[in-house]
Amino acid sequence: MPSSGLNLIKLVVGVSSVEELAERQKDPHNTRKHPQHSARLPVVHTRTFPRQSEEILQGGSLYRVISGLIQCRQQVLDLQTETRADGTQGTLILLSPEIIRVEPRAMRPFQGWRYLKPTDAPPDLTNTQHTSLPPHLQKELILLGL
Repeated sequence: MPSSGLNLIKLVVGVSSVEELAERQKDPHNTRKHPQHSARLPVVHTRTFPRQSEEILQGGSLYRVISGLIQCRQQVLDLQTETRADGTQGTLILLSPEIIRVEPRAMRPFQGWRYLKPTDAPPDLTNTQHTSLPPHLQKELILLGL
C-alpha cells in the first residue's frame, strides 16, 4: 500500500542497489534509538528541516533514488533536529526498517531532498513483480518506454 501522507524523495549516494542500502542501514552509525521503538531505526542525515513535517508524519515515506531510479521507499517515523559536530544545525529523518520496493522510475540527479505528492509517487511492487535486472538495464528499459 503506497504511503498516504506527503512524501520526501532523496538520492542515495554511494549505493548501487536496494540490497546494499539494506546492508548500510544495519551499521550502528546509520541508526538511532527512538523512545517509541524497541529496535534502532535507520536514519538519514540532511541539512534542512521540512516545513511540511506534520504532513510527512501522517504516513509519508522517504522514496530513494538509487542508480538514477526511484527504487524503494521507507515510512518516515520521525523528524528531529540535531546539532552537528561543527555546531551547525541538521535534520535526522528516522525511518521504518522495512524497505518497500516500488515500480522503478527514472529520476535525474538533484541535491538535498524534494517533496513528493502521493499522486506522483510510484506504486509499490508485489513480490511477484520484483525484477532481478541490474539497475542500469532497468533504467534503459524505462527510458525506452518498455
